[in-house]
Amino acid sequence: MKTALNPTALAALAALAACCAVLPVGAQTARPGAAPAAAAAAVQRQGDHIAAVVNQELVTAFEVTQRLERARADAQRANQRLPPEPELRRQVLESLIEDRALLSHARDAGVRVDDGEIDRAVASIAAQNQITLAQMRAQLARDGMDMTRFRTNVRDQMLVERVREREVAQRIRITDAEIDEFIEQQRGAAAGEVQYNIAQILVTVPDNASEAVVAERRARAEAAFARVRAGEDFAAVARSVSEDANKAQGGEIGLKPADRLPDVFLEAVRPLASGSVAPSLLRSGAGFHVLKLIERSEGSAFRITQTRARHILLRPSPQASAEAVQARLADFKRQIESGARRFEDLAREHSLDGSAAGGGDLGWAAPGQFVPEFEAALNPLPIGGLSAPVTSRFGVHLIQVIERRSVALDAKQLRDQARAALRERKFETAYAEWVREVRDRAYVELREAPL
Repeated sequence: MKTALNPTALAALAALAACCAVLPVGAQTARPGAAPAAAAAAVQRQGDHIAAVVNQELVTAFEVTQRLERARADAQRANQRLPPEPELRRQVLESLIEDRALLSHARDAGVRVDDGEIDRAVASIAAQNQITLAQMRAQLARDGMDMTRFRTNVRDQMLVERVREREVAQRIRITDAEIDEFIEQQRGAAAGEVQYNIAQILVTVPDNASEAVVAERRARAEAAFARVRAGEDFAAVARSVSEDANKAQGGEIGLKPADRLPDVFLEAVRPLASGSVAPSLLRSGAGFHVLKLIERSEGSAFRITQTRARHILLRPSPQASAEAVQARLADFKRQIESGARRFEDLAREHSLDGSAAGGGDLGWAAPGQFVPEFEAALNPLPIGGLSAPVTSRFGVHLIQVIERRSVALDAKQLRDQARAALRERKFETAYAEWVREVRDRAYVELREAPL
């Protein structure tokens, strides 16, 4: 079992704990033009001092130094050049001022994070690192931070994230025209991956045919088209009328990549839904065609991976602490991996949700259907793989992947996916504008180092 916190799982929170930790709320009493009353007590490290006051928040010189050290270490690992020291220090101080401005704004916005949510977040961090809460406390102490301060940092991070998601999302506008354009661009980029199965009724026209022959052939094709439009089976009409090589198969040519089909066929069938007949006759060098789209197999851009999973859900209670519940699920995992028990039997006996009767089976699910903590544990699992105990707002889960499949998106899913991609594309710009506005509205007082 690990005894150190995983840097990847704690990336965002480690940044807060190491470099962005804020003073306890009770000590943040700064007012414009006045030093915080508790500043002297808050700045306790030797040689430390207040570098800036941002609304009611403080930035200390110690934090600036910590973030400078982290920036140098990151640049060294990435083999990147940093700006000259005075510019680097200015950038680091400005990033800390932005952090404080965002936190102050989040608090003023009235967002709340209750203790239960903090409990779940901290338990989830411990579970992801496969350590107990006691081991986490010990590791934090070795890093110079107690659990109370760590929880405060988690709470502050969650406050900022909630306000960010709410306020930045309100700035993003996506029109139906943008969605249509995005989908067409995706179709164009994936044109080589898309395959079509087309059925045709072909009435040929000989080379150099007279107008009378062309008219007679057109009339024959129109009669076949009318029979199909009247509801007669397309394959039966094709077998009786068509003059192409696939008439015995009802005119079906089989799945073929888009780049192996004539452009005139693609233009006719691209707008069609599977099972639909083109609304008019098509004329080509070979003759007259009645076309039906049997099947479209979209490229990977138009498919999603669905996962069928099962879980065992237990909930902490006055009789069973979160640590006890996690330990119990960890024991279930050992029993399943050793072959002593089957997952579905344990789920029927112990799981505390409606899936228990079905052995914990949650059915087929698309991305985004489960809460983020659950999906973060689910997605990396192989078929048959078992997760570590995972904490969510519903309790603590043990998860197993049963199978996966790739399915084509329906029209609604396709538009939802396009909308999400466009929102992601616009998010960075909207976020940068939001941060700039919050920073510009903040009261900021820079302090010189004491003599």
